[in-house]
Amino acid sequence: MKQILNHARIVLADRVIDNGALEIENGLIAAIHEQPQPAGENLAGALLLPGLVEIHTDNLEKHLMPRNGVLWPILPAVITHDAQCVAAGITTVLDALAVGDLEGESVRLDTLHSSFQAIDQGMREDALRADHLFHLRCELAYPKLMDELLPLIAHPAVKLVSVMDHTPGQRQYRDLEQYKKYYGKKKVDWNQDTFLAAVAERKAKQAEFAGRHKQAVVEMARARGIALASHDDTDEAHIAEALRDGVAISEFPTTREAAAAAKRHGLATVMGAPNVVRGGSHSGNVAALELARHDLLDILSSDYVPASLLHGAWLLHAQAGWSLPRAVAAVSLNPARAVGLSDRGDIAIGQRADLVAMTARGDVPLVRSVWKLGGRVF
Repeated sequence: MKQILNHARIVLADRVIDNGALEIENGLIAAIHEQPQPAGENLAGALLLPGLVEIHTDNLEKHLMPRNGVLWPILPAVITHDAQCVAAGITTVLDALAVGDLEGESVRLDTLHSSFQAIDQGMREDALRADHLFHLRCELAYPKLMDELLPLIAHPAVKLVSVMDHTPGQRQYRDLEQYKKYYGKKKVDWNQDTFLAAVAERKAKQAEFAGRHKQAVVEMARARGIALASHDDTDEAHIAEALRDGVAISEFPTTREAAAAAKRHGLATVMGAPNVVRGGSHSGNVAALELARHDLLDILSSDYVPASLLHGAWLLHAQAGWSLPRAVAAVSLNPARAVGLSDRGDIAIGQRADLVAMTARGDVPLVRSVWKLGGRVF
């Protein structure tokens, strides 16, 4: 069945068609017209973008525990998370599931396998509107990491594995006061003594487990052809380490130095869209807009706010001086290619008809319609 989206400003990978039409057949883009066609759905001048590709979101967690101490049924939580992503223009979601947690008992640990199974079930039963894949976030200092990872990593929907180390005193938490401030909100019984004891315990676990766990995780990902990401790179030594491991993506570099080193060596750099929207990092690290203005940013991730992905891309265009195709590529083409997805991410003949129609009110983008494989999902 053929369908036409008409009178749209179509954002291609290298330019914008001011008033064109897109022809869709069997879920794929069949033709791109520079002029409006005699018939078709009138988009009235809306921007037409490729569907957004999100490679690192833990948004599901807030739906699993909508209030402290309240666990929500898992499949309904997944369905709600999916609806929120689609409403934000995201048509491909790599759900970032934490394999391990240095905080001990947590909703992440309690729901890891059940969340994985619920997402898989939702996709198999066509209960989800976006296309869901998996990003396994491996906490290297977590003692039981390998036990948790082994049942998951062989699934064909696993497209990204990241190696993380949230041990205080380095990477994201090299400033111990920032670490204390952030986690102190979650620990009602923390004082200086209990804080220092927790730091010492976590450093001991890092010394015991992180090195051998990283080697095992890297080998498993390489053997399966899964893209690898490093996390919270802080300096050139971290980038050198990532290169030795065969990493292709540097997620959330915390300094301009690390981002520059990643770019020099061909790694794709990912920053949080909330960092762009808020004007800075919640952890006191480098601002994403600063990296964008110095050509050190390739990909945005919505992280914990799905709506920030399109908003962040729009601000790259409005505030960082990026062209619209370049800003859109940071949330579509670049993340798709970074994790090996060649069938989506841009508006081109033969690509999946995953699309977003949007307008804007000043610096705020408004999602009007979303299509996955040519079918309207929002």
